[in-house]
This record gives sequence, structure tokens and C-alpha cells, in this order.
Amino acid sequence: MTVWSPILRHVDDDRVFRALADPTRRHLVDRLFERDGRTLTELESELEMTRFGVMKHLRVLEEAGLVVTKKRGREKLHFLNTVPIRLVHDRWVSKYAAPWAATLTGLKRRLEAKMEKVFEIYIKTTPERLWEAITNPEMRRKYNFGVGVESAWTRGSHYRAVSPAARAPICEGENLEVDPPRRLVQSFRALWSDDVKRQGTSRVTWEIQPIGDSCRLTVTHDQLREDAHPELYGGWMMILSGLKTLLESGQLLTTPGSLRYSQPANPAA
Repeated sequence: MTVWSPILRHVDDDRVFRALADPTRRHLVDRLFERDGRTLTELESELEMTRFGVMKHLRVLEEAGLVVTKKRGREKLHFLNTVPIRLVHDRWVSKYAAPWAATLTGLKRRLEAKMEKVFEIYIKTTPERLWEAITNPEMRRKYNFGVGVESAWTRGSHYRAVSPAARAPICEGENLEVDPPRRLVQSFRALWSDDVKRQGTSRVTWEIQPIGDSCRLTVTHDQLREDAHPELYGGWMMILSGLKTLLESGQLLTTPGSLRYSQPANPAA
């Protein structure tokens, strides 16, 4: 039987809440929050239950979209996917307590510093339309904090992220792999502050897989330093939530920080 992800037009709140209602599953989420990319052996090491029991709990988290797995050689690694939690937040929390929730989200980002971050979301669209939204500067600007990305979109070509509200590029890098409409691999160098400039170059991989009438988009941000600045990867939840909203409804999603570069720069500032 085919298992469909809960993140299609809307987050399946029941699955997310049910997955987090169990203390064992919350423990697994906590361990992945502490460090992503853990094997089943690592995750079961602190639990007094069988390996099969841990696998069942992980399967529930995967079906809720809270855990993403990736094969590395013979090992299967588990990553925390925070996008469903972000979508639930946008639907149920931000309307009532956005300032407080944004503060806690910022605290979460400051506490996280991992070598690799993986984000997964399902969007009701075609691979071609999704690829266009990623590579078209004007579409990108609508969900990417007002920042568009300019490039020839060929292997080895340079790209830069620009905004009318900034006097200099926000980030830049090289297109390492370009395989439309399936896969885009880019080096990534942040330029928006001196703090992030000192972080050096990391890598971002966009992978698009058609699933029925939708697409699974997986974004992997890796080659980060152990003490990577949280700003480097902390915005992905908002970006992907905005991308999903734009393609499925044509509307813009206002999230904390989303308007940062949406207005032209003040020459006198």
C-alpha cells in the first residue's frame, strides 16, 4: 500500500499532533534536535525497547513528515524535518501569538548548529512549475524574503541573490549540478552580514521528485561548520512554507523576516 506524505495542500494536523503526543516519539525528536543524521542504532541506544519498536515509532514520525531518512552507504540516517511544525505554527499560532512564537523560534535557531540540515515538503504542482519557482527571479522574490536569484542556470555558472532593498548581493555561489526539473546543487556563500561572511562556503541541494499529482521537494543544506551560524539555515522553514503557499494558492505568506528585503533601500540610510 502506498503511503502518502501528510504535507500536501495542508499539514495533516492530526498526524503531526498524534506523532508528538507519544513521549517515546518526542524523545526521538529531541535526540534529532540535539544532532541530526543519526542511525537507528544510535536512536535506540537510550530506549528500553526492541529495535522493532523503535522502528515503528520512527515510521509514525516519517508518515507525519517530521523525520526524513537518507541512505549513506550501508547506513540509513534520520533527520529532523521542522517544516510540518512550521506549517502548523503558521496556521494555528502566528495569528494569535506571532511575536512570542517568533522569539522562541529565534532561540531554537541559535541553539542549533549542525553539519547538515534536511528539509522536506510536498507541494501540489508539477516539477516544471516548481523548477521555475526556484530559478525565476521574480517568482523567487515572492517567497524568499523579497530576494531574487539571478543566474544562467548552467553547470559551473555563477549565481547571486539580489534585492531592491539591498545595495549588495545577499548571497552568491556556483551552480555545481543543474538537471532541470529534478536536481540543483549549489555552493552557498552568505553575504548579508559580517558574521555570516565569516562562515565560508556551504552547499545547498534541491531535489524534486513527482509523487502523483504533487512533488516532493527535499532541500539539503550541508558542508556547514560544526558551529555554523543559525542564520545560514534558520530561514528554510519560512522559505519552503512560502513556496508551497505561492504555488498552491497564488498567495504570499507573511512570516517573521519575510518582508526584510521587500522594500527598496533608503539611499540616505
